[in-house]
Amino acid sequence: MDDFRRTNLECWQERAPAHAASPDYQVDALATDPAFLSEVIRFDLPRLGPITGLDVVHLQCHIGTDTVSLAKLGGRVTGLDFSSAALDEARRLATRAGLEVRFVESELYDAPGVLGATYDLVYTGVGALNWLPDIARWAGVVAAVLRPGGRLHLREGHPVLWSLADPPSDGVLALGYPYFEVAEPLMFDEPGTYVQTDREFAQNRTYEWNHGLGEIVTALLEHGMRLTLLVEHDSVPWDALPGLMDALPGGEFRLRDRPERLPHSYTLQAVKPA
Repeated sequence: MDDFRRTNLECWQERAPAHAASPDYQVDALATDPAFLSEVIRFDLPRLGPITGLDVVHLQCHIGTDTVSLAKLGGRVTGLDFSSAALDEARRLATRAGLEVRFVESELYDAPGVLGATYDLVYTGVGALNWLPDIARWAGVVAAVLRPGGRLHLREGHPVLWSLADPPSDGVLALGYPYFEVAEPLMFDEPGTYVQTDREFAQNRTYEWNHGLGEIVTALLEHGMRLTLLVEHDSVPWDALPGLMDALPGGEFRLRDRPERLPHSYTLQAVKPA
């Protein structure tokens, strides 16, 4: 696991500055417009509910665009990530926006001890869980950092989407990767990144794991959480299948041909009983 982690960290360390500079993350608008929110948070708003005055932790926060957006909504927000380069960009963004946000460098599984606090809301998702080898341990972290009565808000790419063969052949969707969690990760060696950038990268190898929807729900239930919402969506906030998706208003993408065939993403909420 140390080798997998080290390789993934090198990838994120190298890409964080490029992500912050890319127009896709809209960092300048987030920094200069007090009312501007990330596209991900705007999508979440109808289900997220009011967070003014809540203690919020954003797990796997990357460069902090969603983290800063949560702070703009009135939360007292902490962001956690294992990449120091990403957190440098996140701190820079929060400072430019004039917001007090605490950022903590830590492995996800070490979060309870490193954070030294509990929270009213755990926020996470959109390309986060696929970097974790053990979803049961993740659920334990969520339960550990929540106060009694606190809640989890997760929006993530659907495990069916993650399991599609890449690239699809002639537009035909085929399951080519594991749907369920397996011990050995998938290895990808691909140049570039998922946002617009002219930069080239030296580290292009990553290791990832899929987790079935039932595995995620069961892991939370087994750690004492109570499921309160599970909605599957026909859109996802990145171009997950290039050439096969249409861009929608608000930064979402949807399969062009019969999108009802594919669960693109999902929102899950759960509460830690008081």
